[in-house]
Amino acid sequence: MNPQQVSAPGTDPYFPDHGDTRYRVHRYELDLDYRPVSNRLSGSARLSALAGPAPLADIALDLAAFRIQRVLLDSRTVRYTHRAGKLRIRPAEALAPGTAFTVEVRYTGNPKPVRSPWGGLGWEELTDGALVASQPVGAPSWYPCNDRPADKASYRVSITAPSPYTVVAGGRLLTRTTRASSTTWVYEQPAPTSTYLVTVSIGNYTAVPLTGPDPANGQHPPVPQAAHLPARLLPEFTEDFGRQNRMMQFFQDMFGPYPFGEYTVVVADEELEVPVEAQGMATFGTNHLDGARTSERLIAHELAHQWFGNSVSVADWQHIWLNEGFAKYAEWLWSEHAGGRTAATHAAAAHQLLATLPQNLLPADPGKKLMFDDRLYERGGLTVHALRCALGGDAFFRMLKDWTRKHRHGAVRTADFTTHAQQYTAAPLEGLFDAWLREPALPPLPRPTGPLRPENPQVNPLSQG
Repeated sequence: MNPQQVSAPGTDPYFPDHGDTRYRVHRYELDLDYRPVSNRLSGSARLSALAGPAPLADIALDLAAFRIQRVLLDSRTVRYTHRAGKLRIRPAEALAPGTAFTVEVRYTGNPKPVRSPWGGLGWEELTDGALVASQPVGAPSWYPCNDRPADKASYRVSITAPSPYTVVAGGRLLTRTTRASSTTWVYEQPAPTSTYLVTVSIGNYTAVPLTGPDPANGQHPPVPQAAHLPARLLPEFTEDFGRQNRMMQFFQDMFGPYPFGEYTVVVADEELEVPVEAQGMATFGTNHLDGARTSERLIAHELAHQWFGNSVSVADWQHIWLNEGFAKYAEWLWSEHAGGRTAATHAAAAHQLLATLPQNLLPADPGKKLMFDDRLYERGGLTVHALRCALGGDAFFRMLKDWTRKHRHGAVRTADFTTHAQQYTAAPLEGLFDAWLREPALPPLPRPTGPLRPENPQVNPLSQG
């Protein structure tokens, strides 16, 4: 049976067992203690939430198999059950529509990744430390949450760990307090954040500031940037990430102001299959460093996700091409800007590759099994390029900036984007989007109908390379 037919309104069609649409969380406060040697996590999570338009007879949270020590609803003990990844809290009386409430959960256990078709997701124990990589449904591996990408909230994350370790989380470091042999790190992320984009990295790291000087044109203030990595990798890191400041300025020229307060890069002391995006943060593996900028496209990809995926998030996972297609196209734009192959050349290579592969992918609804298929990334990038060819440079880049501004810190669907793009041309775009997003057959390589670069040099982000 089609999952859309059995899912409640607003429920993610790919993950109908995750999340609860009957309420919204607006803040999480996590106070945790982690012991790397024993892989022991304990602490409390406080959620501040608001009931939806219907009476709320129970509150369902997503949480893996931890031992629950206490559950409070509005500071009072309450009945609950915890099985099959769901913590269900049952108030004595149903909460009235629109009621504000708080839930506090105290728990302990040995965190481990959540099983998925793509391997383990969420909290991952490393050889010496830990990291979190939750996309798409790994957040319950380490904290109770309403695990749906559209339910975005602010976060305060406090983690205590042995003092030799550095603890890095998304957001601004508020305090770092050492007592005896342990240090408590407290981070604040005020921007609305999807559950899967909350991350932590714990390891023996050296901190490296990355923020560059004020740009010569003064158009964008410098974004505070820092990195945390094993000290032995500093020479390779310096070369591989040497152009990140320039990349940040370029992406702001293209996409609009950086949407968060800071950007942090972690290089975990472990090989990772792919880098991991998070809110205001990205995690790379040791295998992504070689001192030759071999993985610079991935640096661009993860940075672009701060606009596409993190600030402008998907309402549900059916629309993942909006994250990955734009991040892929950002790789191509950065290559063009930095003196490498042009976006058009990258598009031609991607088209040639896709033509040799099975034609059974619908980017606008790839299905759960294919949502991380490499073809979705490439075809998503080609869709963006086809739109650039149809709109021309001036209208295309205006459209991008307006999209990120209009939906800053929001959640969107494919229909929101297609409606938005249509405002920038009198020519109908429905055929373009049908061909590239809703039909499995690969359309012909897009050809420009006008200049791909903005004609006004003052608003031409590609003229500065």
